[in-house]
Amino acid sequence: MDEKAKNQINIELPEDIAQGVYSNLAIIAHSNAEFVIDFIRIMPGVPKAKVNSRIILTPENAKRLLFALKDNIAKFESMHGIIKSIEGAGGAMFPLTFGGPPPQA
Repeated sequence: MDEKAKNQINIELPEDIAQGVYSNLAIIAHSNAEFVIDFIRIMPGVPKAKVNSRIILTPENAKRLLFALKDNIAKFESMHGIIKSIEGAGGAMFPLTFGGPPPQA
C-alpha cells in the first residue's frame, strides 16, 4: 500500500445530513482552547431566531477552515466573478449577540 492510500479517510455522508441546513448568519466566539461557530437562520419579520447548528473547533482547525474558505472563495470568484461585499449595502445589520457570549471575529 502506498503512502497516499494509507492517509486517505473514508467519509460517510448520511442522507439526512446531505440535505444541509441553510444559514444566513454565523456568530463566532472563542476561548483559549476552542472556537465556537453558531449557524443561524433569520427570517424577515420574525424577531426571534434559533441556532440551527453549532460547530466547535480547535484553534488550529479554525485556522485550517479559514484557509480552506479563502482558497474556495478565490476559486469561486475566478469562475463567477467577485462576490459583492455586504458592508454598506444599506440593509439592516443584525445584532451580533443573542444572549450568548460576545462574538469574536
